Amino acid sequence: MILDKINYPNDLKSLTVDEMNILSQEIRELIIKKVNTTGGHLGPNLGITEATIAFHYVFNSPEDKIVFDVSHQCYPHKILTGRKEGFLDSDKYLKYTGYTAPEESEHDIFKIGHTSTSVSLAVGLAKARDLKREKGNIVALIGDGSLTGGEALEGLNNGATLGSNFIVIVNDNDMSIAENHGGLYSNLELLKKTNGMAENNFFKAMGYDYLYVEEGNNIEKLIEAFCKVKDTDHPVVVHIHTLKGKGLKFAEENKEACHWILPHTLDENKPVYEAKEDYSSITKDFILKKASKDRSVIAITPATPGVYGFDSEFRNRLGKQYTDTGIAEEHAVAYASGLAKNGAKPILNIMSSFVQRTYDQMSQDLCLNNSPVTMLVYWGGLSSADCTHLCCFDIPLISNIPNMVYLAPTNKEEYLAMLNWSLEQNKHPVAIRVPNVDVVTTGIPDKTDYSILNKFKVVEKGEKIAILGLGNFFNKAVELKDLIKKECNINATLINPVYMTGIDKELLEELEKDHNLVITLEDGVLDGGFGEKISRFYSASDMKVLNYGGLKEFTDRVPLEDIYKKCGLDNKSIISDIQSVYAAEQAKSGKFYTFR
Repeated sequence: MILDKINYPNDLKSLTVDEMNILSQEIRELIIKKVNTTGGHLGPNLGITEATIAFHYVFNSPEDKIVFDVSHQCYPHKILTGRKEGFLDSDKYLKYTGYTAPEESEHDIFKIGHTSTSVSLAVGLAKARDLKREKGNIVALIGDGSLTGGEALEGLNNGATLGSNFIVIVNDNDMSIAENHGGLYSNLELLKKTNGMAENNFFKAMGYDYLYVEEGNNIEKLIEAFCKVKDTDHPVVVHIHTLKGKGLKFAEENKEACHWILPHTLDENKPVYEAKEDYSSITKDFILKKASKDRSVIAITPATPGVYGFDSEFRNRLGKQYTDTGIAEEHAVAYASGLAKNGAKPILNIMSSFVQRTYDQMSQDLCLNNSPVTMLVYWGGLSSADCTHLCCFDIPLISNIPNMVYLAPTNKEEYLAMLNWSLEQNKHPVAIRVPNVDVVTTGIPDKTDYSILNKFKVVEKGEKIAILGLGNFFNKAVELKDLIKKECNINATLINPVYMTGIDKELLEELEKDHNLVITLEDGVLDGGFGEKISRFYSASDMKVLNYGGLKEFTDRVPLEDIYKKCGLDNKSIISDIQSVYAAEQAKSGKFYTFR
């Protein structure tokens, strides 16, 4: 194998083009095997393999610096920069993260997992180089639809003014995460059809020199192009036309499905997926039903329809009542606000990890203007995800913006009732945290009037201890109530808070009459979260409050069980805390509490 003698980029310098072509196939085989075992980004990495080899053949990393946008395309780079063991050895498959990570290698400049950032980051690197009068090439690799993100355009705008070495490689594989959307891609198509010769050229209009490579998977052509721009003294764009999923027929023919895959997706004998009801299917059915009766209903996604299960059949059925804004979460929020202000009924779907990208738009364009948008937040909660895609920060981010109503359903009937209320009301922007658990159903329609804000639901009245189980953690609250009964001989009160953006003062005051401990459980970080609102309410009283949730930290592929244990979210720790609270009270007051 050629790869046997390639450990670092300098090892490529002695290879012939034929050997590099063989190497590209060997790298693909590693990626396919590894990703099919662990899950991960497949299509983008298969398509960028030749360009990565050509880059490291021509340039001299890490003196020459490359910034990968989103890191969707960094696997070949990792293999060529001292980390191939993470792809060769199954015991080390999880040693390295799926994203660039400076702690792993000097060839990675940034830890990156969100989109449209590479150009801005690279502009900063280039400007710092110039200020220090240093040398070296600064390269930003961007593709997979990332050009639609506003930050990419901001970075290009700023980068054009550098007047020094700055190279942007645009990996145009005819795709975003799903299909491309937006006017920018019309110009990319025109440039491809004219072999880069069209007078109408977006990049030239911004002030960049421009070079087009039609055969973006041809190593010889790529080397020629990269040699032309290496050590340039001005900003330049190299536009390469690649094939997403190249080398794997299934990935080439199913580009959207193979952008990112689950483990064993490619196994021939994998059992046929059995469709079952989940909150994505419930959401799709709700939207289709509403849209068929009301032309003002419109679903919006910022380039990630797969996150919500919005397959091509669903999107086609909605037709003009569906918009994919491209990778542009900021625009998606403002767009939804505009729709709502003019009488439409937008349903904006967004992954929790991407919510922070929209903060200013949520605050100014949406909530300040009180536009009645329905925003569905998916995958919210503590998880074992990598540090770039944590979904545990949405509660503090969303729930503290004025005018916003953020709801936490605990079962199917609540979720549908909240959806229906939000879509038909016109007084508030409403966010709903789509349950990130198996579907729970009561079989009884929820008749709650959610327009009466901040009214908690007392599910079961008890004494002494009140447990507030928010959203995903309501089931944990149910388990805890049973355990408290068994271990502490106390029949605790069980409460479903429903609202994350406010508190039920009347109920909390009522609890003070016959309760002396309140426990809050939330599937997210505690700092700025729901539990702190309860603690603040009781801060001047004798009520003891225990808040349980995640710590304010970036975890990186930490098993969920370990996170729960570290945060004291396991039942054993909670029971121990309860007993400690009562033991302290007993020592203070002499009052005796009975535990079994």
